Amino acid sequence: MSNIKKAFERGKAFIAFLTCGDPDLETTAGAVRAAVENGADLIELGIPFSDPTAEGPVIQEANVRALKGSITTDKIFDFVRELRRDIKVPMVFMTYANVVFSYGAEKFISTCREIEIDGLILPDLPFEEKGEFQPLCSQYGVDLISLVAPTSENRIAMIAKEAEGFLYIVSSLGVTGTRSEIRTDISSITDVVRQNTGIPCAVGFGISTPEQARSMAALSDGAIVGSAIVKLLEQYGREAPKYIGEYVKSMKEAMVSPIKN
Repeated sequence: MSNIKKAFERGKAFIAFLTCGDPDLETTAGAVRAAVENGADLIELGIPFSDPTAEGPVIQEANVRALKGSITTDKIFDFVRELRRDIKVPMVFMTYANVVFSYGAEKFISTCREIEIDGLILPDLPFEEKGEFQPLCSQYGVDLISLVAPTSENRIAMIAKEAEGFLYIVSSLGVTGTRSEIRTDISSITDVVRQNTGIPCAVGFGISTPEQARSMAALSDGAIVGSAIVKLLEQYGREAPKYIGEYVKSMKEAMVSPIKN
């Protein structure tokens, strides 16, 4: 069984995204621990890239800050090794195909296995081109996580049938970032997903409030939050872990509480 499934075993999963090294790895570690202590079921770690095409301004700027701080993939690998001393929830990397290619795909993916990274999200990797990485991910037991978007339409079933770990449902067109309202018909997407796979699905892009987290979790198996957490890091810097813990607790509590009529 994929280790990622453990994140969904106790009900709706809250997935927290953080950019590694923003503002430094010590703060990232504190934020990860605060998130887990307050209910995060899975941690998504962003490996900074100079051209993060799926990201909105908030996470783009986090990438810039981390890169200016001389973050490297090797430093992030060592950071995860240290985290794994006490963090037991599933963890995945989110980065871009060029990061994996430039490091060396087999070296990158085999190291993921060694440091207990459970999955890999590459938002710029088209489903039709996942053969570039799928064999290595299968060889080393790292789930290559697929994404579906509102524009996927008749491709959703095809993508779902081959999904691993969990299926990442992109809630809105465009890049990451908080949104005041999510208008996509998520239920129609999850209906197709559930007709074609038993793999859990979680919704991301635009979720920032407890009400949004509750409504998206009601339609899927979990909610993914990134920009709202990264905003706290931007606002509070090294003091952010405390505020991130409080925020994650409020989001998780909203997801597991019944919806009031």
